Amino acid sequence: MKALVYTATNEVIHREEPDPILGSGESLMKVEASGICGSDMHAYHGKDPRRVPPLILGHEVAGTVVSGEGEGERMVINPLITCGRCPFCDTGRSNLCPDRELIGMRLAGAYADLVAIPSINLIPIPETLDSVRASLAEPTATALHALNLAMQASRRPLAELRTLVIGGGAIGLLAALLLKGYGCKSLVVSEPHTMRRESVSRHAGCKVHDPINDPALETDAFDLVIDAVGGGVTRKGAMAAVSPGGIFVHIGLMDSGEGLDIRKLTLFEVSLLGVYCYTAADMRAAVNAIAEGMLGDLDWIETRPLSEGARAFDDLHNGNSAAAKIILIP
Repeated sequence: MKALVYTATNEVIHREEPDPILGSGESLMKVEASGICGSDMHAYHGKDPRRVPPLILGHEVAGTVVSGEGEGERMVINPLITCGRCPFCDTGRSNLCPDRELIGMRLAGAYADLVAIPSINLIPIPETLDSVRASLAEPTATALHALNLAMQASRRPLAELRTLVIGGGAIGLLAALLLKGYGCKSLVVSEPHTMRRESVSRHAGCKVHDPINDPALETDAFDLVIDAVGGGVTRKGAMAAVSPGGIFVHIGLMDSGEGLDIRKLTLFEVSLLGVYCYTAADMRAAVNAIAEGMLGDLDWIETRPLSEGARAFDDLHNGNSAAAKIILIP
């Protein structure tokens, strides 16, 4: 099969690779769409020690099962493989399973013609949903999971909260779209990239902020702050913006350095929520949200052939694409 292989820092190569060999309880999917995630870019930049080249990246995937359970059906993959037996799996928090694995991390991922996956990780796609839009289920589930945690921590409905989203990439934009769907009227997305900022304004219909050139956002002003970047600079901005008694949701994994104001966190009783991935229920809910049009027409997606994946990674690296999500098509 053909695959896009991460071979070295800032290098991916489209080349021939052996077909996957199915293990017990696994199915084989013919990949029809696979999105480029920020974590894939993190690996591409040589900043993820868990992803060691040579490796087929990619975990945002939809396609048709060609062998194993579900043969002939169009499916989305839940790329998070868990044990199903530990206390976390038993209580519906499978994303915290100590034995979890993710395709495209140590296991071969979905930037390929074919990918193997445990059959239990397959989620059917409604007939009305095409594979390109369906491949957004994984990042949508991440945004959904973050908002679900925020709902649990908030004493008021999300629609009533003054909300700031930091980062206008896929997770930030999807969070903004979901928040608008929940009725949130006071919403700002902060994003330094001009083209992405314009895309967020157009598709989410919310206020946007340029953190480099615009005046600084008001301090202590936002009931809910979502950091979809996760860098020292964005954590610092989030801590400055969050209000007393507010909620700071940390999704991004850019680095684990400075930026967290522990004194403010304590004195203002700010709720800090770490977010990792999603549950199986979040994945199913994400498929339904996309199919039901909750995220709009999704015309901010850009598709490219898998064979041109190296150019796609290079364009994202150099900021030459306005798209919050580039999806590769084998």
